[in-house]
Amino acid sequence: MITYETRLGKISICEEYLSKLIGNEVTSCFGVVGMVPSTNKQKLFSRLSKNEQLDTGIKVIGNTDSITVELHIVVTYGMNINAIAASITEKVKYVVYEATGIEVEKVIVKIDGIKE
Repeated sequence: MITYETRLGKISICEEYLSKLIGNEVTSCFGVVGMVPSTNKQKLFSRLSKNEQLDTGIKVIGNTDSITVELHIVVTYGMNINAIAASITEKVKYVVYEATGIEVEKVIVKIDGIKE
């Protein structure tokens, strides 16, 4: 949980909110087929549930100064992976800053699969 105080009061942002915010943006990027579970908890939940969750394959680490985001994705065959990763990086940085005011220091995009 990321917590900080402003002149209006205390603000708390949980990692689940950030993960779902980021997941929504990443899955809407051109060339991204889906997300891959990155933790044991996500792997277990994906086997038990038929619906893919927005926070699947996303790990958020950090504090109020800056955060680091790790993404595990599947891309479309034949797409430029560098262009997809650059697009995702810029989109994640913009969306997180606009929604929370927290800077994203680093976005790590890991390609875990390719689908046609």
